[in-house]
Amino acid sequence: RQFPGCGNIVTFSQFLFIAVEGFIFEANFGRKRPAIPIRNYFIMVAMFFTVSVVNNYALNLNIAMPLHMIFRSGSLIASMALGIIILKKRYSVSKYTSIALVSLGIFTCTFMSAKQVASDSSLSEEDGPQVFLWWLLGIAALTFALLMSARMGIFQEMLYKEFGKHSKEALFYNHALPLPGFLLLAPNIYHHAVLFNQSELFQVPVVGLTLPIMWFYLFMNVITQYVCIRGVFILTTECTSLTVTLVVTLRKFVSLIFSILYFQNPFTAWHWLGTAFVFVGTLMYTEVWNSLGPFLARCRRRRPKEE
Repeated sequence: RQFPGCGNIVTFSQFLFIAVEGFIFEANFGRKRPAIPIRNYFIMVAMFFTVSVVNNYALNLNIAMPLHMIFRSGSLIASMALGIIILKKRYSVSKYTSIALVSLGIFTCTFMSAKQVASDSSLSEEDGPQVFLWWLLGIAALTFALLMSARMGIFQEMLYKEFGKHSKEALFYNHALPLPGFLLLAPNIYHHAVLFNQSELFQVPVVGLTLPIMWFYLFMNVITQYVCIRGVFILTTECTSLTVTLVVTLRKFVSLIFSILYFQNPFTAWHWLGTAFVFVGTLMYTEVWNSLGPFLARCRRRRPKEE
């Protein structure tokens, strides 16, 4: 919020931390050979790096964080569309209905955000159209990242079918191989490192260490991102895709609510309606309603009889 263009230093820090951890504990200091041929990881990493960087730059193009979250929740649409085109998949009517709801929700939120940008009273007549064009470019960037992310998911699914699931290995290579690519972003990363150094000092509780508050925020972001990404990769191997999708969707919803309430981001009744469409559509897609029935029935059968 203080430095909207700091996405690159945040992503670089996340990638570096996860890569170092993976190099030590997964790759065994480079002595362990990958189960999946390395050339496939290079393809996956090119997609992963592109998605991360484009999503970061979208925040620098007048895209508010709530809209960013809602738009990225449309990954089901992109996955379904590319699944039909590339894998020749076919889906049930309920799946198409859920995708229509998600699409409607994203369109509603995007349209209302466009009106907010266009009618921003703080902008001059000269700046208004320019800001709106940058916002349109941000929407285009989010759309591109959404499709690229879906294509990466399909590629990853095909690799896992051929070579088996290796989530920890994939986590390591997806974060280690892109590190040289950050050299292209080095001036931007260095610029924000200087800005971080100039932020107000903050004393870390318990430890008593004093450091610029932006570095503390970055450290906490890296740690929580590591816990999050490890959790998602563990879920993909321990739980069904239904459970993973449901958990990630609920996590996005909680993030959205927190962002609106804590940071007081602008959110109208239309935004709430669009958000409801997105998350109801997502839950319909995961067929969580069908799973809850048998689950509740089992719970009732296990309940001890009253004496």
